[in-house]
Amino acid sequence: MSIKIGIGPCCWGVDDPKNPHLPNWRLVLKEAAEAGYKGIELGPYGYLPLDISVVKEELKKNDLTVIVGTIFDDLVSPENKDNLLKMTEDICKLIRALPRASKAENQHFQTPYLTIMDFGHKERSMLAGHYDRAPRLSKDRWNGMIENIKEISKIAWEKYGVRPVIHPHAGGYIEFEDEIKQVLEDIPYGVAGLCLDTGHLYYSGMDPVSWIRDNAERLDYIHFKDIDKDIYNKVMAMEIDFFDACAKGVMCPIGKGIINYSGINALLKEINYQGWITIEQERDPRNSGTSLQDVSQSHKYLKSVGY
Repeated sequence: MSIKIGIGPCCWGVDDPKNPHLPNWRLVLKEAAEAGYKGIELGPYGYLPLDISVVKEELKKNDLTVIVGTIFDDLVSPENKDNLLKMTEDICKLIRALPRASKAENQHFQTPYLTIMDFGHKERSMLAGHYDRAPRLSKDRWNGMIENIKEISKIAWEKYGVRPVIHPHAGGYIEFEDEIKQVLEDIPYGVAGLCLDTGHLYYSGMDPVSWIRDNAERLDYIHFKDIDKDIYNKVMAMEIDFFDACAKGVMCPIGKGIINYSGINALLKEINYQGWITIEQERDPRNSGTSLQDVSQSHKYLKSVGY
């Protein structure tokens, strides 16, 4: 098994590039390298600069490779379509101009990837994890979202050779079991692959092990998170925005929570998963002073259980 462990800027609280409390992107790269990582995600559009030479220099300084670009935005609203397509062009242009990580023998596709995540709907974010209460899209709005994903994927894959992967995300309109299954029906694997996130699956009432096993053939990329069960139980008893729950510490360092990563390691060997896994731990950026400690701990834990 050939698995490489990457890191996401959300471990420093970087989810909304407009948040005034975000740490400097250079600090994030520096601390990622200090913690032992060799691959990092680009983070949300607008966080890292789009200047290729500036980003390339900073990556080289820290011996890092950008393995993923991110579309984390409203995939549903028709008026946001032009914005989504511009993001796709800008992100793919940047990440394809940067040095590429090597490909493992049985890795489905070489990085960089483009993760495609729906978010930005208060009515869903406030009911993240609540399958029975969260509002659903009408057939027309769902089909519009699917067409947006297909257009994003076509630009990324056909124009830039960047593999698009759809990431179900707690608090978005692709979150629950029925929604993920419908996406897999509506979007062929030749158009886009799948990125499963262990923490988001658990948060939204699904078993990460079952989902990884059942979707092994379509699984191009994986995110690892862990969940503090006590905090999870508390926030699920509240009506709380997903990122407010993260600010309360529902996501914790790998190995400190409820998810069995030794068991997942055995499963990944069984399905011969090769390539990248990225650690994420969403938090309030005002608490990013402990990010280096947490991402170091997560990295060491995964190594200690055989990754």
